[in-house]
Amino acid sequence: MKTYSLAMIAACSAFFMMSCGNADNTENSDGEAAATEEAQPAPELSDVSPSPEYDGASLTVASASAENIGEDSAKVTFNFDVKNYELTMQTADNGSKLCNNSAKGQHIHFILDNQPYQALYNPTNSVVLANGTEHYLMAFLSRSYHQSVKSPGAALVYHFKVGENGKLEKLDDPATPMVFYSRPKGTYIGDDTKNVLLDYYVWNCSLSPDGYKVNATLKSPGDAAPVTFTMDKWESHFINNMVMGENAITLTLTDKDGNKVDGPCTEVTRTFTLAAQEPLP
Repeated sequence: MKTYSLAMIAACSAFFMMSCGNADNTENSDGEAAATEEAQPAPELSDVSPSPEYDGASLTVASASAENIGEDSAKVTFNFDVKNYELTMQTADNGSKLCNNSAKGQHIHFILDNQPYQALYNPTNSVVLANGTEHYLMAFLSRSYHQSVKSPGAALVYHFKVGENGKLEKLDDPATPMVFYSRPKGTYIGDDTKNVLLDYYVWNCSLSPDGYKVNATLKSPGDAAPVTFTMDKWESHFINNMVMGENAITLTLTDKDGNKVDGPCTEVTRTFTLAAQEPLP
């Protein structure tokens, strides 16, 4: 029969306990890693701090014309008149907003038919459009960090048609409620992914708890269910905790009963990309 000294028994016991302890630590580490992955916070809206106001700022169409450039298309040119607002200037609080900011400064958002906007740093723009087509132009003054100026007179909607002969015809101003998508747009990288501006422009209506509302439905990459934010006050927000990759937002203007409003420019979907760093995957 083999005999074991007390020292040998103690050493074996200590080794056994250390092995068990290491196994427990490994399980805890794996468990914590899994829990960390599962604990990815859900996307949420946060408030944007008060921005500089521009009382008296105005944007109007000084002239609009079309030039036939082929059998079926025309070059349409808009010249805008901007008053009490300085294009290309950096908005005073751009550094404290901690969001994407244009190095070129303040500008005009030119949104044609609720497509992604063009940023205008001088008050003119030309687009090529098919003859025999009808269009809605939304244009508004934008701060350097792309937040719209929402004061009266700082925006316009221009309803027009390009005739079969390539001539521009001004149509009646729309009277129905509308919503125009502005931000998010394009690609956000690094710190710009933390506070992503959600901004839009409502027209011919006001938002309220018992009236019109805007639903912003966010579809993130992967299998997560879409998240809908319902906004009953017209103001900008930051979206936080979004997943890296291609995201999509659908804006829908609804009535007091929660039904989508009929008419042009009442629902729009836009995709945009978030990346932790360059190069993009």
